[in-house]
Amino acid sequence: MNSESPIILFDGICNLCNGSVQFVIRHDKKKQFKFTSLQSVRGQQLTRSEGKDPTSHNSFILIKSGNYYYRSTAALKVLLMLGGIWRSFYLFIIIPRFIRDAVYNFIAQNRYRIFGKKNECILPNDELRDRFLK
Repeated sequence: MNSESPIILFDGICNLCNGSVQFVIRHDKKKQFKFTSLQSVRGQQLTRSEGKDPTSHNSFILIKSGNYYYRSTAALKVLLMLGGIWRSFYLFIIIPRFIRDAVYNFIAQNRYRIFGKKNECILPNDELRDRFLK
């Protein structure tokens, strides 16, 4: 991994979000992604630098080559970058963003109720520690 690695920002206490990060880790054969929670100091710095509210944890964010991608677009770009069968899901990009993000927002607003949440962010094990930003 280099300093230009794509970064995924996620809600660190959301079970759905943590499951999504675990999914990416399992399928990221190139080990190209780095991760940080939106609640972390680094996550707040990155959102603030983009002019976003660092206390809002309702978005999945992908930072790639200095560009910020949010919500459904971020998720689809991650699937594309994972390659293999996962890249075929990128076809959903043809659905207008306002429709994709409406579905995303509905899930995001109900994620704690549906999937639950943790009291604190996950801590990576030694094998994954270098993939998580502080």
